[in-house]
Amino acid sequence: MVAMKHEQPNQFETQAQSAKALVTGAEQQGRTIQSVDRALTVLETIAEARDGMTVSSISEMVGLNVSTCHHLVTTLVHRGYLTQLSRTRGYALGPRLGELVELSESETDPAVLLEKDLRDLGARLGHGVQFAVLSETSLLTKLSFPGGEGSVAEPSEIEKMTALHATATGKAILAWIPDTELVRVISANGLTSYTPRSITSLSGLVEELRLVRRRKYAVDDEELRDGVVCIGTTIREGAGAVIGSISVTVSAERATEEYRQHLIKEMITAANTFSNKLRTLKT
Repeated sequence: MVAMKHEQPNQFETQAQSAKALVTGAEQQGRTIQSVDRALTVLETIAEARDGMTVSSISEMVGLNVSTCHHLVTTLVHRGYLTQLSRTRGYALGPRLGELVELSESETDPAVLLEKDLRDLGARLGHGVQFAVLSETSLLTKLSFPGGEGSVAEPSEIEKMTALHATATGKAILAWIPDTELVRVISANGLTSYTPRSITSLSGLVEELRLVRRRKYAVDDEELRDGVVCIGTTIREGAGAVIGSISVTVSAERATEEYRQHLIKEMITAANTFSNKLRTLKT
């Protein structure tokens, strides 16, 4: 008797069997909407293909007839969930899926959640206020609201991106990151001297950040621009990790010791309030 040779199913056949099992399993549950389940299975199947799939390939893998599959694909294209690459390459995931992800993320983005609160803080203080985060090794200002008439103009955001050591928002963040991360940020950006007051040594910056941790606030005392003082405080998430910082900008002429203490108190209170709000919204 001659033994029969059993061939192993190829990758395409395996994927087709998995896709058909998804449809069959869902239909057997009896509590799902068949058309919705099939549409989602089509999306998942195309996502795994990555390079695009024709309607005939999709119908074979999902286990639907070509006509039904074509109607599903056409609907998904119309809604932006699929896009047609070409007649030969077929269809791929469309832009709408990415838009939904961005929309979902925006609902938990601190810049979105704190926008009104920060604007109100600036209006109450009568000065420009900012919210910034550390993005890789750069300081990224996510929100910035100018002050009233006669207020100090903010330095260029491009310049501030690499000036974490000379900004209140930057120092309020650097004070709480691990030493290895601090070295990486400084190695990438350097310690540029913007004014005679700028910190230009690593040891000097380390000492400054130690004071920031002890005081619970950071000060840019004319370190980025002559005549401009900023006071910054840290924003934390639920677990206590630093997610960014806020700052207020005032002219050096107005920044008397008494007025500084007033702004420091306001900024610490605001930072605690903002952090508590983020914790509440994320729980």
